[in-house]
Amino acid sequence: MGGVEDRIGVAEAASTLGWWLEAGVDVAVAESPRNWLERKPEPPNIRPPSAEAVSQALETLDLFRDWLEKSPALPLADIGSKRVLPHGAEGAPVMLIAEMPTGEDAAEGRPIAGEAWKLTERMLAAIGIDAAEAYSASLSCFHSPGTRMSPDELAECASIARRHIALAKPKRLLLLGDAPALALLGKRLVQARGHVHKIEGVRAVATFHPRFLLDRPSDKALAWRDLLLLMEEEA
Repeated sequence: MGGVEDRIGVAEAASTLGWWLEAGVDVAVAESPRNWLERKPEPPNIRPPSAEAVSQALETLDLFRDWLEKSPALPLADIGSKRVLPHGAEGAPVMLIAEMPTGEDAAEGRPIAGEAWKLTERMLAAIGIDAAEAYSASLSCFHSPGTRMSPDELAECASIARRHIALAKPKRLLLLGDAPALALLGKRLVQARGHVHKIEGVRAVATFHPRFLLDRPSDKALAWRDLLLLMEEEA
C-alpha cells in the first residue's frame, strides 16, 4: 500500500505486445512445450492453369465457346472490358479472325459490325460465300478501350485462336488486319499479304480489315486479289 504505481501508455503496451509476438510468445500459457526453432513447411507454390492451357484441354467447340463467355482468366479480361463472342457454326466455308472489337462491335455484340460488316458481306458474296454461313471471331474477344496487347498477351491470344480454329474446323481462314497476321503468322500484314498460309491445317490468307477499307477504298483492289487467292483450288 502507499507505493508508487507504474503505468505505461498505449503505445508502449502495443510495442511490448508486438515484440512478444515476434519472439513467438503468441499464447499466455501452453499445455505442451513448444519447439521455437522448428521450421514450418512452406505452402506449395500452386498456380492456377493459364488460359492457354485451359483452351488446349477443351475438346469441343461448344465447351470452348462457353469458356470464352464465362472465363475471368482470358487475356485482356478486366472490369472495363466487354466480351464480344464469336458467331457461326462448326465447319463453316470460311472463318474470319478480326482485330480487337471496337465500341461499335461491342454495342452490336458481333466481332465485325456496322458498315464494316456490310462491306464484309459484299466481299464474301463476291467470292460466292453467304455471310450468314461464315464463322466470325476476334483475336481477343474483348473490347477494352485504350488497351494495347503486350507481346505475352498477343502470344497467348494466338495460342487460344489456334485452338479455336482447330475446334471450329472451317474450310478456309481469312485474317483481317495486322494483329491477327502478326499473332498467327509472325508477320505484319504487309509481309503476310499475297501468300497462302496454313494454320492448324487450314488454308489461310491475310488481308485488310473492312474497317480499314472503308477509310482507304483504293486498297479494295488489293483486298480483292487476296480473296481470289483464298478461293484458289489446292494444287
